[in-house]
Amino acid sequence: MARYDFASDNTAPAAPEAMEALVAANTGFTSGYGSDPVSARAADAVRALLDSDAEVRFVASGTAANSLALAALCRPFESVLAHEHAHVRTDETGAPGFFGQGLGLVGLPGASGRIDAAGLAGPLSEPDVAHRQALAALSLTNATEYGTVYSPEALAELIAPAKARGLGVHLDGARLANAAAAGFDLKHVARLGVDILVLGGTKAGMSPTEAVVVFDRKLAHRFDARLKQAGQLPSKGRFYAAPFIGMLETGAFVTRAAHANAMARRLADLMPFPVRHPVEANAVFVEMDEPTLSRLHASGWFVYRFLDGSVRFMCSWATTPDAVDELGATLAALA
Repeated sequence: MARYDFASDNTAPAAPEAMEALVAANTGFTSGYGSDPVSARAADAVRALLDSDAEVRFVASGTAANSLALAALCRPFESVLAHEHAHVRTDETGAPGFFGQGLGLVGLPGASGRIDAAGLAGPLSEPDVAHRQALAALSLTNATEYGTVYSPEALAELIAPAKARGLGVHLDGARLANAAAAGFDLKHVARLGVDILVLGGTKAGMSPTEAVVVFDRKLAHRFDARLKQAGQLPSKGRFYAAPFIGMLETGAFVTRAAHANAMARRLADLMPFPVRHPVEANAVFVEMDEPTLSRLHASGWFVYRFLDGSVRFMCSWATTPDAVDELGATLAALA
């Protein structure tokens, strides 16, 4: 039977803090569609985490959250700048364009998932013409698809010129907990000028839920109607909100991510194959040929070959030191 311990942080169970909060929310009758006290309390916890006043909504998936966020920033004849390997460009089956009624995505280069600031200048300087989709937004990801973490200064270097050009800014924070555990101060998000944030819950150890955090109040106008049309305004909204109470009020949001990051560093120390990208969050990417990967799969461990050809090992809050050591021994034997 295949083991999926390191295939993705999506394969892990939900953390006890999240499940306990869900059980606690499962009592009595209350109002629906996110107007309940549980959702209000969870939204307050998100605002406290980010030290910022914002509108907060809870939805079922990162794909929906990112796509609806970008649709709020762009009109159909406009486009979004993002890293060429950003999740919104490579793994969401055209959902941003679908929810944005045709909005475009422009890929930018950059090592290890971080946009190269020098490479941003060219697209930002291009004139608007009727024959291509004009730029309307910049999408950033922290931690990145390659497990690296932007510093606040590095984000500011990208956000400032985008804002100067009049672009909105979206931050995909599917693994923002891991970035925080790596030292990124979450209080910088709003201060940097991010207009709309997706605060990841699922990968952080919750049941399926993501928080859409709207800092720019103008974008909040009729946002609930946008969610409803997209099937993302759940009637029993308290069950999407409750896990955030459990994870944020206890501090588990960051401490559980810190464990995942530590397991990635432990695995990197044991890794007999060349590590392709810096190990800054909860992922280890290595150079591995196809026959070796096939042998790894045959040994019972399943992992994915990633966009740049490397093989990805992803740790989660539930990864154990014993599992890391067991995998390390298997990899040593394969090498």
